[in-house]
Amino acid sequence: QVQLVESGGGLVQPGGSLRLSCAASGSICRIDDMGWYRQAPGKRRELVALITSSGITNYGDSVKGRFTISRDNAKNTVFLQMNSLEPDDTAVFYCYLSRGRGTIEYWGQGTQVTVSS
Repeated sequence: QVQLVESGGGLVQPGGSLRLSCAASGSICRIDDMGWYRQAPGKRRELVALITSSGITNYGDSVKGRFTISRDNAKNTVFLQMNSLEPDDTAVFYCYLSRGRGTIEYWGQGTQVTVSS
C-alpha cells in the first residue's frame, strides 16, 4: 500500500500564496504521475496539476500561469506552489499518485485551502 500525507493548506487572503506538499510512503515502486486535484463545495473534482516521473507537467486551465508543480523523485514528494490565489481557488486539494502506467491510483485525505479576506 501507498500512503500520501499532505501539508501546507490553510487560510490566505486573495492575491496571496501557499505551498502544498505531499509525501508518499509505503510500498513505493516505479511511481508514474504525481499531482493534485481539487474539489469545491457543490462541484466536481477537477485537475489542478500533474507531473510525470520525467518532469512533464499538465495544468488545469484555471491555474495556468499561477500555480507551479514540482517533484522530488528521491523523496517521493510532490509540491504545488500557488500564487495569486483567488476566492474561486477555495477547495479541498487532494494529492494523487499513479503506478502501473496509470492503472493503480492513490489519493490523499485532502487539505483545505481557503482564499478569503
